[in-house]
Amino acid sequence: MGNMGDSYFLYHSIGMYPGKAADLARALAEFAAIWGRPDDSQWGAVLPLCQSFLARWRAILNAPEGSLTHAESVTAATHALLTALPEDVLRGRQVLVGADCFPSNHFLLQGLAPRLGFTLKTVPLRQGAAHVEDDDFLEAWTPEVGLALLTWVSSTSSHRIDLARMVAHGRQMGSLIGADITQGAGLLPFDVTAPAVDFTVSTSLKWMCGTPGAGILHVAPELIARCQPVLRGWFSQENPFNWDITRFAFAPDIRRFDAGTPAVMSAVASLPALDWHAGQDHAALLAHNRRLTARIIAGAKALNLPLITPEAEGKRGGSVMLRLPDRHPGAATVAALRARGVTSDSRGQTLRLSPGILTTEAGTETLLAALAEVLA
Repeated sequence: MGNMGDSYFLYHSIGMYPGKAADLARALAEFAAIWGRPDDSQWGAVLPLCQSFLARWRAILNAPEGSLTHAESVTAATHALLTALPEDVLRGRQVLVGADCFPSNHFLLQGLAPRLGFTLKTVPLRQGAAHVEDDDFLEAWTPEVGLALLTWVSSTSSHRIDLARMVAHGRQMGSLIGADITQGAGLLPFDVTAPAVDFTVSTSLKWMCGTPGAGILHVAPELIARCQPVLRGWFSQENPFNWDITRFAFAPDIRRFDAGTPAVMSAVASLPALDWHAGQDHAALLAHNRRLTARIIAGAKALNLPLITPEAEGKRGGSVMLRLPDRHPGAATVAALRARGVTSDSRGQTLRLSPGILTTEAGTETLLAALAEVLA
């Protein structure tokens, strides 16, 4: 048995880095010391930490100043954006999404369709396929689409779309374009300006290794000016300390998507992970992932395990998904691997494996040996 974390393959879920527990404990202890002190120093100490959280994310995405804010989750961020749009953007038109999007987004869109007056158009998977083909998505993307929500990397197949091709087509159709980058952010380079998307949603979990509740919403400045968020409050203003209830006005930038008293805990707790990430050689992180995913793919072939993830590097994220035989239920297989020191998960008969900074080559060999033993 190797070191703890050698066989950690859950970077599609939570994400770990060396020293995470100690960093998190220190950040929360410092917050407790500030928040529990009987003086008036709390907001002056904590709000700058939230700004540091946002600055880290802006750097990751090359997002302009004033275009990115905190959200509780990807779902909450998507809801905030859609409900803030001018009514004519979506009413009587279509919202386009793939059947392999994160299910929470689809649940949200289903509920919003009758309220906002749009038709939800879901691009189906081909018979027996694990992801929506780019060609099928593009064929469904007609001028009737008011907004398309792109899943950059699928959480169930690790298929990565051709983003540049998608955005170019969307511009021809006159649609707003949003990108859910959750499964690639922090591992694969992403620039909100190249190709330029209208909004971006993500989380600080997974490759970012942060905590729950630390989602982000990026909105292009020209779209911000057209948005009037439904959820508004004192922090939606240019000056939160305007107390004149007859003089509310939205802040000119992304702050209009803020509302009441900021929920600072998740940003404070995730900042150490973002600081760690900022200090890494990002090309080396990706190269490490590529070495280990290539080994997993080769090992799966030797075990005759069907590969769900596209084999070509340019068409996949950082995960490898394998189809387990029906005689080996996913949950039972995950439990058997756990008993052998391997951390993974499954969605039905899909085994999901994502190697990251903690995962080692020896740990990957442990995984493949354990799989051979479990499936024998």
